[in-house]
Amino acid sequence: MHYQNDLARYGYRQELARHLRFRDLLAYGLVYMVPIAPMAIFGSVYAGSGGMVALAYAIGVVALVFTAFSYAKMVKAFPMSGSVYNYAGRGISPPVGFLAGWVILLDYVLVPGLLYLVASVAMHATVPEVPVWLWLLGFVVVNTVVNSVGIRMTAVVTRVMLIGELIVLAVFLTIAGWALASGKCRFSWEAFYNSDTFTWSLVGGAVSIAVLSFLGFDGISMLAEEARDGARQIGRAMAAVLVLAGVLFIVQTWLAAMLVPNPTGLLTDGDPDGTAFYEAARVAGGGWLATLCAVATAIAWGLPNSMVAQVATSRLLYAMARDRQLPAFLAKVSARRNVPLNATLLTAVVSLALGLYMSFRADGITLLSSLINFGAMVAFLVLHVSVVVHYLIRRGSRNWWAHLVMPTAGFAVLAYVVVNANIAAQRLGLAWLALGVLVLGGLYATGRRPVLSGLAAAEPARHEMQRV
Repeated sequence: MHYQNDLARYGYRQELARHLRFRDLLAYGLVYMVPIAPMAIFGSVYAGSGGMVALAYAIGVVALVFTAFSYAKMVKAFPMSGSVYNYAGRGISPPVGFLAGWVILLDYVLVPGLLYLVASVAMHATVPEVPVWLWLLGFVVVNTVVNSVGIRMTAVVTRVMLIGELIVLAVFLTIAGWALASGKCRFSWEAFYNSDTFTWSLVGGAVSIAVLSFLGFDGISMLAEEARDGARQIGRAMAAVLVLAGVLFIVQTWLAAMLVPNPTGLLTDGDPDGTAFYEAARVAGGGWLATLCAVATAIAWGLPNSMVAQVATSRLLYAMARDRQLPAFLAKVSARRNVPLNATLLTAVVSLALGLYMSFRADGITLLSSLINFGAMVAFLVLHVSVVVHYLIRRGSRNWWAHLVMPTAGFAVLAYVVVNANIAAQRLGLAWLALGVLVLGGLYATGRRPVLSGLAAAEPARHEMQRV
């Protein structure tokens, strides 16, 4: 197949199995984003946005549409696993690619641990007899077994789980709509705009939290070497997932905002227990609906969401390891299952250890969320720069809209979100980046400076790139 030739141009062999169709990529992205994700962090976004929770999600969609566009451009140029690590490394330079990969590791390595922790805490609250650590261990073991069997099994499981999430969401939307029509709550557009609380810095800070719900559409790019139709399908799937999930996020948070039983208290005291959405569901349909939403959210984060997060993380480790920028054992692919087994197992071990440690910290979930958002946003900023450098500067493209205006707009919006992000996350994120610089210096000192194969051989003609 010509996709194998694409990899050969860069000095790689086709080791992963190309089983994934467009519908598999779509299901993967939606499961990674979790259609009911806002249920878990609704209270935090509501309080942080001054009640304008739907506006925070709407801005998040707009911000990441530009990012999805840049992803589509770079995956077309470099159709391989590794995401921003490869795009920055090949679009700008290998050292920049290493640092981009290092930063996005902050996102990808921490995400599974956060998901397992949130799910385990929620399930413990529902079934107190089972301790948090046992729930966490159970989630990790189940997902690791499924992912070790092969990408086809992962795709089947995620499709089934996605159907379940969509059913729960449909139930909530139906009953919430009925509650609104029957007068249980007051119709309002304040979730989109409230002149009494609106400030751009306030909304920007809330968007930095809400963006956590969107992380996952970018994970589709990690599957570039497992998609049947290559890069073309990856770009389409990312755009479709972002728009579909964005609409679902906006609608459910708008309805929930009108059902909040004590808006003033939520704005003043926040949502330390993470139950604001479920209390809104209780107003709409009673205790059974609140319980259904809570359990569905816990299972969604603990099984399908963390399952696909583990897949994405293992592919990033695999891509960096085969370029000798991480230990070589992480690049080993199971000949029988066509999956990077060692990277999958390491992801499971790190997630388990991280989840257990953070479960004993009062700020564990908040800290992990902020760090993940910071790592993702910084990586997205580098992605936009990669588009401009690769196409406009190095290839001489004259497509100003696609290769300058769109990535620049995306960069500007995300930079604003990063500036308004949690200060502790900024400090820890910058400390992680500084550590990456030291590691990069160590690679140079030991004669292992970042080098990506096939760069010269893959140089397309300038006039061909100008037509892209």
